[in-house]
Amino acid sequence: METFAPVARIDTIRLLVALTAQRQWCIHQLNVKSALLNGFLEEEIYIDQPQGFIVLGKEHMVYRLKNALYGLKQDPRAWYARMDSYLISLGFERSTSEPTLCVKKKEAETQLIVSLYVDDLLVIGGDNNDLADFKAKMMNMFEMSDLGLMTYFLGMEVYQAEGRIFLGQKTFSMKILKTFSMENSKSTSTPMAVGMKLSSQDDHDRVDESAYRSLVGCLLYLTATRPDVMFSVSMLSRFMHCCNKQHLQVAKRVLRYIKGT
Repeated sequence: METFAPVARIDTIRLLVALTAQRQWCIHQLNVKSALLNGFLEEEIYIDQPQGFIVLGKEHMVYRLKNALYGLKQDPRAWYARMDSYLISLGFERSTSEPTLCVKKKEAETQLIVSLYVDDLLVIGGDNNDLADFKAKMMNMFEMSDLGLMTYFLGMEVYQAEGRIFLGQKTFSMKILKTFSMENSKSTSTPMAVGMKLSSQDDHDRVDESAYRSLVGCLLYLTATRPDVMFSVSMLSRFMHCCNKQHLQVAKRVLRYIKGT
């Protein structure tokens, strides 16, 4: 049983943004409602009759699922397979290096590019008629919302105007500071002290691994638009299972740097 379902990588999203700006196109966003319920199951799966919907005289019988149902391990994989096959039926070709990226060409000219991230579709293209036709076909097949131009995605605020695209994560940054009670902390000019060396062998008290992982995970999301903290965050991520007070202090220094910038 296959349960793995690929999602778009953040570097792929950045590449699409760069390509869109270069060609002076726009990125549109579609959101599929209850996406995981659209997948078709290949395995035989049965469930008991739910309370309130039991058929009289057939209480001993069960239902066989044809479509995915929330809670199944196959849900993401089944949904991805359904969307992938539908895009291919529309004339798209799947990228060999990025399974969630599909491109539709007319001769040698690229018409549309679609990137799938679970229930979100990013669509770019230079012809408004092609975009409108694609959206109409998608909405005819799936129940979805047309969010128009992409304005927010994976913690990134996106502003598109006159062939230019601006990315930022100010709102997400403020949310991180508030979550870890660092919004009133004193700011610093560098994310890490010069010459700082981290080790799992140092004689420091251990800290809550769950809180530390949560903090580093938030910082990893922030590197989507903040390459200036990439080195510090990559260092901190090495100690997810052996974190101590020194690691936490360095992580909080990164937060203080974010506050100041």
